[in-house]
Amino acid sequence: MAALKQRLVQQALAEGFVACRICRPWDVPEVPERLEAFLQAGYHGQMDWLEKRSHWRGNPAALWPDARSVIMLAESYTPEHDPLAILGQRDRGAISVYAQNRDYHDMVKKRLKRLARWLIAEAADAAPEVKVFVDTAPVPEKPLGQAAGLGWQGKHTNLLSRDWGNWAFIGSVFTTLDLPTDAPEVEHCGSCRACLDACPTDAFPAPWQIDATRCISYLTIEHRGPVSEELREKMGNRIYGCDDCLAACPWNKFAVAASDMRYAAREELLAPKLADLAMLDDAGFRALFSGSPIKRIGRDRFVRNVLYAIGNSEEEELSGVAQALVDDPDPAVADAARWAVTQLAR
Repeated sequence: MAALKQRLVQQALAEGFVACRICRPWDVPEVPERLEAFLQAGYHGQMDWLEKRSHWRGNPAALWPDARSVIMLAESYTPEHDPLAILGQRDRGAISVYAQNRDYHDMVKKRLKRLARWLIAEAADAAPEVKVFVDTAPVPEKPLGQAAGLGWQGKHTNLLSRDWGNWAFIGSVFTTLDLPTDAPEVEHCGSCRACLDACPTDAFPAPWQIDATRCISYLTIEHRGPVSEELREKMGNRIYGCDDCLAACPWNKFAVAASDMRYAAREELLAPKLADLAMLDDAGFRALFSGSPIKRIGRDRFVRNVLYAIGNSEEEELSGVAQALVDDPDPAVADAARWAVTQLAR
C-alpha cells in the first residue's frame, strides 16, 4: 500500500492539487465536543443543517462506516491581486476571492472524481470503493485536514499551511482501502493575532473560535432577512463574503499560485459598480452569476447586501439608486434601501 500511496500523491499533484495527505475517519475525536460547544453557543445562527447533521459532522466514521482511509487534498486559489484593495473603492462592491469566477464546488469535485477513478483502476485487485466530498456534505474537512497533516486550523479557524498559506479549497476522498497515514500537523500560529485583529465585526470570541452570526461571510451569504443595524456599517462594501482574516495571515508569503486559470477573477466581478448591481432583476442576476457560487443566494439577498454597501459608501449620488428600491417586493431589500437612503442623508 505504501507504493500505491506514493503514486496517489503524485497523481494528485498532477491533477492540480497542491497537497495530498491521509488519515483515518476516526482520527478527529475532539470534533464532537467542539461542535457541540459551537452549537450550544448559538454561533451557527440560521445554519440549522449544522445541528440537524451534527451526528455525521461530529463523527466522520459514521458518515460511511466502511471507509478505512480519508484522502485529504488542498487546491490553491491564491489571488493574483490584493483582495483588500477594493475596500477603498466605496462605490464598488467587494466580492470574496473564491467567488470571483467559477463555482469551486464543481471544479474541485471533478478533480476529486478523476483522482478517485484513477485510484479504483490502480487498485483494481482490492476492489476499492470511494466517495468524494467538497464542502457541501457533513464532513469536518478542516479537522480532518489537520489530522492528515495537510495543515492546521489557524486562529481564524481556517486551514493553513507553511507550504501554501491559507488560500486553498479542501476536498476529501473516503475509501475502503487501508492506506498508510500521515502524521497530524501541529499549530504554528504562535503569538500572532493578525487574523483576529483584522476582523471588521469582531467575529472571533477567542482564538480558534468563530461566532458565525457576526462573520461577514455568514451575514452576506447564509443570513436570511435584515442584518442587524449594528453590523451593517461594519460590513463596508463587502457584498459577498469577506477575505480580511485570510489576507492577514503571514503564512501567505508561501502561498502557491492557483493551478487553474478559472479561479482568476472575471473582470466584471473584480470591482463591480454598486449602482449597476442594485438594479439587477432576477433574470439579470442569474445571467451575471451563471456558473458562480453567488447564484445560490438569489437576487434578493444579493441586492440587500449591495444596498448595505451603498449606505456605507458616503456617495450621495447613489441615494437615488437606493430610493428606487424602497418599495421592493422583498421586505429585506426594501428595508436595506430605506436604511441606505437614511445613511446617505446624514
